[in-house]
Amino acid sequence: MLSKLSEALLVLFAWTGGVVLAQESLLIAPGDSLHIQVFDTPEMEQRPRVTDAGTVPLLFIGDVKVAGLTPGAAASLIETTLKEKQFMLRPRVSVTIQEVNTEVSVLGQVNQPGSYVITAPRSILSVLSIAGGLTELADRHIAVERHGDAHDKVEYFLSNTSREAMDNQVLVNPGDVVLVPKAPVVYVLGDVAHPGGFPIVTNDSKMSVLQAVALAGTATHTAMLSKTRLIRKTPEGLQDMKLDLALIQNGKKPDIALQPDDILFVPFNWMKNMAVASSSIANSATSALIYAH
Repeated sequence: MLSKLSEALLVLFAWTGGVVLAQESLLIAPGDSLHIQVFDTPEMEQRPRVTDAGTVPLLFIGDVKVAGLTPGAAASLIETTLKEKQFMLRPRVSVTIQEVNTEVSVLGQVNQPGSYVITAPRSILSVLSIAGGLTELADRHIAVERHGDAHDKVEYFLSNTSREAMDNQVLVNPGDVVLVPKAPVVYVLGDVAHPGGFPIVTNDSKMSVLQAVALAGTATHTAMLSKTRLIRKTPEGLQDMKLDLALIQNGKKPDIALQPDDILFVPFNWMKNMAVASSSIANSATSALIYAH
Protein backbone atom coordinates (compact mmCIF):
# COMPACT_ATOMS: atom_id res chain seq x y z
CA MET A 1 0.00 0.00 0.00
CA LEU A 2 1.42 3.38 -1.01
CA SER A 3 2.23 5.90 1.62
CA LYS A 4 0.70 9.37 1.55
CA LEU A 5 4.07 10.76 0.41
CA SER A 6 4.37 8.22 -2.40
CA GLU A 7 0.86 8.96 -3.60
CA ALA A 8 1.58 12.68 -3.55
CA LEU A 9 4.79 12.17 -5.53
CA LEU A 10 2.96 10.07 -8.14
CA VAL A 11 0.28 12.71 -8.50
CA LEU A 12 2.91 15.43 -8.84
CA PHE A 13 4.83 13.36 -11.42
CA ALA A 14 1.70 12.73 -13.46
CA TRP A 15 0.73 16.39 -13.34
CA THR A 16 4.15 17.69 -14.36
CA GLY A 17 4.41 15.01 -17.02
CA GLY A 18 1.11 16.17 -18.42
CA VAL A 19 2.38 19.72 -18.54
CA VAL A 20 5.47 18.62 -20.49
CA LEU A 21 3.36 16.61 -22.93
CA ALA A 22 0.99 19.55 -23.42
CA GLN A 23 3.95 21.86 -23.92
CA GLU A 24 5.50 19.56 -26.49
CA SER A 25 2.24 19.15 -28.41
CA LEU A 26 1.86 22.92 -28.76
CA LEU A 27 3.50 24.51 -31.79
CA ILE A 28 5.36 27.79 -31.52
CA ALA A 29 3.65 30.66 -33.35
CA PRO A 30 4.21 34.39 -33.95
CA GLY A 31 3.46 36.40 -30.84
CA ASP A 32 4.46 33.63 -28.42
CA SER A 33 6.93 34.49 -25.65
CA LEU A 34 9.69 31.87 -25.23
CA HIS A 35 12.16 31.02 -22.47
CA ILE A 36 15.45 29.82 -23.99
CA GLN A 37 18.25 28.43 -21.81
CA VAL A 38 21.64 27.00 -22.73
CA PHE A 39 23.08 24.59 -20.17
CA ASP A 40 26.12 25.96 -18.29
CA THR A 41 25.88 29.23 -20.27
CA PRO A 42 23.62 31.54 -18.24
CA GLU A 43 24.61 34.59 -20.30
CA MET A 44 22.70 33.08 -23.25
CA GLU A 45 19.42 32.80 -21.38
CA GLN A 46 16.73 34.79 -23.19
CA ARG A 47 13.00 35.42 -23.13
CA PRO A 48 12.31 36.61 -26.70
CA ARG A 49 8.95 37.02 -28.40
CA VAL A 50 8.45 35.33 -31.76
CA THR A 51 8.24 37.91 -34.55
CA ASP A 52 5.56 38.05 -37.25
CA ALA A 53 8.10 36.37 -39.55
CA GLY A 54 8.25 33.42 -37.13
CA THR A 55 11.80 34.07 -35.94
CA VAL A 56 13.49 34.86 -32.63
CA PRO A 57 16.65 37.00 -32.40
CA LEU A 58 19.23 35.01 -30.43
CA LEU A 59 22.48 36.24 -28.96
CA PHE A 60 25.60 35.50 -31.01
CA ILE A 61 23.79 33.53 -33.75
CA GLY A 62 21.12 35.92 -35.07
CA ASP A 63 17.55 35.16 -36.16
CA VAL A 64 16.32 31.57 -36.00
CA LYS A 65 12.98 30.53 -37.50
CA VAL A 66 11.05 28.57 -34.87
CA ALA A 67 7.38 29.11 -35.81
CA GLY A 68 5.61 25.84 -36.54
CA LEU A 69 8.03 23.82 -34.40
CA THR A 70 7.47 22.17 -31.04
CA PRO A 71 9.66 23.52 -28.20
CA GLY A 72 11.78 20.36 -28.42
CA ALA A 73 12.32 20.74 -32.16
CA ALA A 74 13.17 24.41 -31.70
CA ALA A 75 15.76 23.49 -29.05
CA SER A 76 17.34 20.96 -31.44
CA LEU A 77 17.46 23.57 -34.21
CA ILE A 78 19.18 26.09 -31.95
CA GLU A 79 21.69 23.42 -30.84
CA THR A 80 22.47 22.64 -34.49
CA THR A 81 22.86 26.34 -35.31
CA LEU A 82 25.24 26.86 -32.40
CA LYS A 83 27.40 23.97 -33.63
CA GLU A 84 27.32 25.04 -37.27
CA LYS A 85 28.44 28.55 -36.33
CA GLN A 86 31.20 26.93 -34.25
CA PHE A 87 30.07 28.77 -31.17
CA MET A 88 29.70 25.65 -29.01
CA LEU A 89 30.74 22.00 -29.44
CA ARG A 90 28.01 20.19 -27.50
CA PRO A 91 25.27 22.68 -26.61
CA ARG A 92 22.27 21.60 -24.57
CA VAL A 93 19.34 23.93 -25.16
CA SER A 94 15.97 24.13 -23.45
CA VAL A 95 13.00 25.95 -25.02
CA THR A 96 9.66 26.47 -23.31
CA ILE A 97 6.64 28.52 -24.31
CA GLN A 98 6.30 30.99 -21.49
CA GLU A 99 3.31 32.89 -22.84
CA VAL A 100 1.06 31.81 -25.70
CA ASN A 101 -0.21 34.43 -28.13
CA THR A 102 -3.76 35.07 -26.98
CA GLU A 103 -4.86 37.05 -30.01
CA VAL A 104 -7.20 35.66 -32.64
CA SER A 105 -7.16 37.40 -36.03
CA VAL A 106 -10.48 37.72 -37.83
CA LEU A 107 -10.01 38.77 -41.45
CA GLY A 108 -12.07 39.25 -44.59
CA GLN A 109 -15.79 39.91 -44.81
CA VAL A 110 -16.58 40.88 -41.23
CA ASN A 111 -17.73 44.32 -40.11
CA GLN A 112 -14.78 44.90 -37.78
CA PRO A 113 -11.75 42.88 -38.98
CA GLY A 114 -8.76 42.84 -36.66
CA SER A 115 -7.11 41.03 -33.76
CA TYR A 116 -8.99 40.21 -30.58
CA VAL A 117 -7.75 38.80 -27.28
CA ILE A 118 -9.27 35.50 -26.17
CA THR A 119 -7.78 33.61 -23.25
CA ALA A 120 -9.50 30.28 -23.92
CA PRO A 121 -11.09 28.45 -26.87
CA ARG A 122 -14.36 30.04 -28.00
CA SER A 123 -17.02 29.02 -30.48
CA ILE A 124 -16.66 30.42 -33.96
CA LEU A 125 -20.01 32.19 -33.73
CA SER A 126 -18.77 33.94 -30.59
CA VAL A 127 -15.58 35.04 -32.35
CA LEU A 128 -17.50 36.29 -35.40
CA SER A 129 -19.76 38.24 -33.06
CA ILE A 130 -16.73 39.93 -31.48
CA ALA A 131 -15.70 41.05 -34.98
CA GLY A 132 -19.10 42.65 -35.60
CA GLY A 133 -20.64 39.79 -37.57
CA LEU A 134 -20.53 39.06 -41.28
CA THR A 135 -20.91 41.62 -44.02
CA GLU A 136 -23.50 41.32 -46.78
CA LEU A 137 -20.82 39.92 -49.10
CA ALA A 138 -19.55 37.19 -46.76
CA ASP A 139 -19.23 33.65 -48.05
CA ARG A 140 -20.67 30.96 -45.80
CA HIS A 141 -17.53 28.81 -46.04
CA ILE A 142 -15.24 30.11 -43.29
CA ALA A 143 -11.67 28.92 -42.80
CA VAL A 144 -9.84 28.65 -39.47
CA GLU A 145 -6.05 28.34 -39.57
CA ARG A 146 -4.75 26.74 -36.42
CA HIS A 147 -2.22 28.42 -34.17
CA GLY A 148 1.34 27.83 -35.35
CA ASP A 149 0.54 25.56 -38.31
CA ALA A 150 -0.36 27.12 -41.67
CA HIS A 151 -1.17 23.65 -43.03
CA ASP A 152 -3.72 22.85 -40.32
CA LYS A 153 -6.98 24.41 -41.50
CA VAL A 154 -10.55 23.75 -40.45
CA GLU A 155 -13.57 24.79 -42.52
CA TYR A 156 -16.85 25.83 -40.96
CA PHE A 157 -20.03 26.29 -42.98
CA LEU A 158 -22.30 28.94 -41.52
CA SER A 159 -25.70 27.62 -42.51
CA ASN A 160 -28.69 29.89 -42.97
CA THR A 161 -30.54 27.37 -40.80
CA SER A 162 -30.00 28.39 -37.18
CA ARG A 163 -30.00 24.84 -35.79
CA GLU A 164 -27.34 23.67 -38.23
CA ALA A 165 -25.26 26.79 -37.63
CA MET A 166 -25.35 26.18 -33.87
CA ASP A 167 -24.88 22.41 -33.91
CA ASN A 168 -21.91 22.28 -36.32
CA GLN A 169 -19.73 24.92 -34.68
CA VAL A 170 -15.97 24.58 -34.36
CA LEU A 171 -13.79 26.01 -31.61
CA VAL A 172 -11.36 28.85 -32.25
CA ASN A 173 -8.21 28.75 -30.12
CA PRO A 174 -5.99 31.64 -29.02
CA GLY A 175 -3.56 32.41 -31.83
CA ASP A 176 -5.82 31.06 -34.61
CA VAL A 177 -6.65 33.01 -37.75
CA VAL A 178 -10.26 33.16 -38.98
CA LEU A 179 -10.79 34.10 -42.63
CA VAL A 180 -14.22 34.96 -44.04
CA PRO A 181 -13.92 35.11 -47.85
CA LYS A 182 -16.07 37.13 -50.23
CA ALA A 183 -19.06 35.29 -51.67
CA PRO A 184 -19.32 34.87 -55.44
CA VAL A 185 -21.60 37.41 -57.10
CA VAL A 186 -24.02 37.39 -60.05
CA TYR A 187 -25.33 40.55 -61.71
CA VAL A 188 -28.79 41.46 -62.96
CA LEU A 189 -28.84 44.56 -65.15
CA GLY A 190 -31.26 46.33 -67.44
CA ASP A 191 -34.98 46.85 -67.03
CA VAL A 192 -35.46 45.42 -63.52
CA ALA A 193 -36.60 47.12 -60.33
CA HIS A 194 -33.24 46.92 -58.51
CA PRO A 195 -30.35 46.26 -60.89
CA GLY A 196 -27.05 45.32 -59.25
CA GLY A 197 -24.89 42.50 -57.99
CA PHE A 198 -26.17 39.77 -55.69
CA PRO A 199 -23.93 37.51 -53.58
CA ILE A 200 -24.58 33.78 -53.70
CA VAL A 201 -25.11 33.06 -50.01
CA THR A 202 -27.67 30.26 -50.22
CA ASN A 203 -27.11 27.07 -48.25
CA ASP A 204 -26.32 25.12 -51.43
CA SER A 205 -24.14 27.96 -52.82
CA LYS A 206 -26.22 28.04 -56.00
CA MET A 207 -28.42 30.60 -57.72
CA SER A 208 -30.69 30.28 -60.74
CA VAL A 209 -31.97 32.80 -63.28
CA LEU A 210 -35.36 33.07 -61.58
CA GLN A 211 -33.79 33.50 -58.15
CA ALA A 212 -31.51 36.27 -59.42
CA VAL A 213 -34.39 38.09 -61.14
CA ALA A 214 -36.47 37.82 -57.95
CA LEU A 215 -33.65 39.38 -55.94
CA ALA A 216 -33.55 42.23 -58.46
CA GLY A 217 -37.22 42.98 -57.78
CA THR A 218 -38.41 41.30 -61.03
CA ALA A 219 -38.56 42.89 -64.46
CA THR A 220 -40.65 45.99 -65.11
CA HIS A 221 -43.61 46.11 -67.49
CA THR A 222 -41.43 47.74 -70.18
CA ALA A 223 -38.85 44.91 -70.24
CA MET A 224 -38.36 42.72 -73.28
CA LEU A 225 -38.27 39.35 -71.47
CA SER A 226 -37.92 37.32 -74.67
CA LYS A 227 -34.66 39.13 -75.50
CA THR A 228 -32.92 38.51 -72.17
CA ARG A 229 -29.21 37.76 -72.45
CA LEU A 230 -26.80 35.87 -70.23
CA ILE A 231 -23.22 37.17 -70.43
CA ARG A 232 -20.66 34.71 -69.10
CA LYS A 233 -16.92 35.22 -68.81
CA THR A 234 -14.89 32.28 -70.13
CA PRO A 235 -11.15 31.77 -70.77
CA GLU A 236 -11.90 32.37 -74.45
CA GLY A 237 -13.71 35.65 -73.75
CA LEU A 238 -17.31 36.74 -73.22
CA GLN A 239 -20.04 34.26 -74.09
CA ASP A 240 -23.37 35.88 -75.00
CA MET A 241 -26.39 33.57 -74.69
CA LYS A 242 -29.99 34.41 -75.60
CA LEU A 243 -32.68 33.55 -73.05
CA ASP A 244 -36.46 33.82 -73.16
CA LEU A 245 -37.17 34.90 -69.59
CA ALA A 246 -40.92 34.89 -70.23
CA LEU A 247 -40.91 31.17 -71.11
CA ILE A 248 -38.73 30.38 -68.09
CA GLN A 249 -41.08 32.28 -65.79
CA ASN A 250 -44.08 30.45 -67.23
CA GLY A 251 -42.42 27.08 -66.72
CA LYS A 252 -42.26 26.35 -70.44
CA LYS A 253 -38.46 26.27 -70.35
CA PRO A 254 -36.26 25.03 -67.50
CA ASP A 255 -34.65 27.43 -65.08
CA ILE A 256 -30.89 27.84 -65.60
CA ALA A 257 -28.17 27.66 -62.94
CA LEU A 258 -25.92 30.71 -62.86
CA GLN A 259 -22.18 30.75 -62.31
CA PRO A 260 -20.12 33.29 -60.32
CA ASP A 261 -19.74 36.60 -62.19
CA ASP A 262 -22.56 35.79 -64.63
CA ILE A 263 -24.45 38.84 -65.93
CA LEU A 264 -28.16 38.64 -66.67
CA PHE A 265 -29.26 41.52 -68.92
CA VAL A 266 -32.97 42.24 -69.32
CA PRO A 267 -33.29 44.81 -72.16
CA PHE A 268 -35.66 47.74 -72.19
CA ASN A 269 -38.48 47.82 -74.69
CA TRP A 270 -36.61 50.37 -76.80
CA MET A 271 -34.99 49.57 -80.10
CA LYS A 272 -31.77 51.38 -79.23
CA ASN A 273 -31.18 48.98 -76.34
CA MET A 274 -31.57 45.88 -78.49
CA ALA A 275 -27.97 45.78 -79.73
CA VAL A 276 -25.95 46.66 -76.64
CA ALA A 277 -22.52 45.07 -76.91
CA SER A 278 -21.57 42.29 -74.48
CA SER A 279 -18.42 44.18 -73.51
CA SER A 280 -20.48 47.26 -72.57
CA ILE A 281 -22.74 45.14 -70.37
CA ALA A 282 -19.73 43.49 -68.72
CA ASN A 283 -18.10 46.86 -68.04
CA SER A 284 -21.25 48.22 -66.41
CA ALA A 285 -21.43 45.16 -64.16
CA THR A 286 -18.09 46.00 -62.54
CA SER A 287 -19.58 49.15 -61.02
CA ALA A 288 -22.97 47.66 -60.14
CA LEU A 289 -24.21 48.16 -56.61
CA ILE A 290 -24.10 45.04 -54.46
CA TYR A 291 -27.32 44.03 -52.74
CA ALA A 292 -27.89 41.31 -50.14
CA HIS A 293 -31.04 39.25 -50.17
